[in-house]
Amino acid sequence: MLKKMIFNKLALGAIALAVVFSGCDSKVESQSNAQNTENKTTQKLIVGATPEPHAVMLEQVKETLAKEGIELEIKEFTDYVTPNKSLDDGSLDANFFQHKPYLDSFNKEHNTKLISVAGIHLEPMGVYSKSIKSLEELKEGDMISLPNDPSNGARALRILEANQLIKIKEGAELPSVQDIIENPKNLKFKEMDAPQLARALGDVSASVINTNFALLAGLNPLNDAIALESKDSPYVNIVVVKSGKENDERITKLIQSLQSEAVRQFILDHYQGAILPSF
Repeated sequence: MLKKMIFNKLALGAIALAVVFSGCDSKVESQSNAQNTENKTTQKLIVGATPEPHAVMLEQVKETLAKEGIELEIKEFTDYVTPNKSLDDGSLDANFFQHKPYLDSFNKEHNTKLISVAGIHLEPMGVYSKSIKSLEELKEGDMISLPNDPSNGARALRILEANQLIKIKEGAELPSVQDIIENPKNLKFKEMDAPQLARALGDVSASVINTNFALLAGLNPLNDAIALESKDSPYVNIVVVKSGKENDERITKLIQSLQSEAVRQFILDHYQGAILPSF
């Protein structure tokens, strides 16, 4: 009888130990699974963008990227220089705000190696005014403001040339005001930082403004512009990374998300033709 009691106690002890170790194994496995899940969802991707429309478009792909295990952090900028400098110094993984001619000009001026990895949309540049309703109303000596960076300044001048207000000398790759050879109305030109153009619109007869800054100022290119850039413009807005990062899997997934049918439809529906998908 005593032997039987001892045997039963030993058996119960063994079972208890088995349960404890089994519980430990389950806990370790659970912790391991949780850690693996956490690792899959902690890849961060930091992308710099101007608020409208770039940051708005990036917001559309946050959920899609999250399902791919990528946490998208959007850093907003209101100028065209800082997001490229931040990309070059490693503060950003990518940026989305510019077109290729501007990027080429920036690389040349700052000796950086930033590269385009995808084209997303076109923002037709427009001419706006608070005092006139058509370019024909411009008078002798009127002032027109332009972006002061070389690529967007050249782009603005090309729009004015297309509307027969000026003529630019042949062969000027990035024409400046100094390249104007005909100016029948003796128009004056004021070069300003691009973000300031819409704010100072009341101080000039007309201003050539990038669509992203026009939208921020409550101007709709289709309704408010008195002249609009041709839709076959080469100034497609691009996703940019530092050279060597173009094959980063996070960047590949970002591009796939931005060039999706869902984003294409969002651009068409939300901007009603003021911005056009380029993919």
